[in-house]
Amino acid sequence: MRSIDGAVLDLKRLDLLATGDSIIHRLDARAKVVTTLFFIVMVVSYKRYALAELTPFLFFPVITLALSNLPISYILKKIAAILPIAIFVGLFNPLFDREIHAVLGPISISGGWISLVSIMGRSALTVGSAIILIATTGFISICHALNRLGIPRVFTVQLLFLYRYIFVLTEEAARTTRARELRACGKKGLGFSSFGPLIGHLLIRTWARAERIHMAMVVRGFSGEFHSRQINRFGRNDYLYVIGWSLVFIILRSKDITAILGAACTGLFS
Repeated sequence: MRSIDGAVLDLKRLDLLATGDSIIHRLDARAKVVTTLFFIVMVVSYKRYALAELTPFLFFPVITLALSNLPISYILKKIAAILPIAIFVGLFNPLFDREIHAVLGPISISGGWISLVSIMGRSALTVGSAIILIATTGFISICHALNRLGIPRVFTVQLLFLYRYIFVLTEEAARTTRARELRACGKKGLGFSSFGPLIGHLLIRTWARAERIHMAMVVRGFSGEFHSRQINRFGRNDYLYVIGWSLVFIILRSKDITAILGAACTGLFS
């Protein structure tokens, strides 16, 4: 039950962080969404052995994190939570790709290990930028921004419903789990055999509550569109944010900055 309640509080904390006041928070949601999407496209466009080339892209999440005054430890914990998934994706790369690509003293590094670290790096960069986007914008504002950018309203409304239904599902799961623990005598009824009826009961409860929520929305005149009281205009700072970071991403993608800096340092100290 504590894990379920913790997951709900964790989701709500991202929404609370989005209510902050910083230069990043005050930007239009569309500017942040477009910039983050372009950043993700640039990062994932690299080949599987790209590793050093990804390093300069750290500037975007690091600078954004610093300017938005977000808790660094919290964001790092969220990023670290997805690394096991990235490791699982590339877990067998070292076994199938044994061609040597680098030698560090007595250690020979195969392409499989390089691709595994590259997957982890790209996962950390893309997921980290997405978490920072949610923490500085809010999921609801992101959906409104996608709608204003031309994404079909059906898709954005489904995202909003899915987001809201997560809270409904977790709250019902917490109530059901609490009732199960209170009715258990010691450890009786807490085994794996009770999970089937528990999940079925949870499905029925969430389905019934979703129907009640839908009927309440229909009675209140819901027509398939969410109206927001916050109306932002795309200003000068938003244009500078999008254009500036886009130019940086294009330069980093077209030029191997790490190789250029390495050659410059080698020539300077040689």
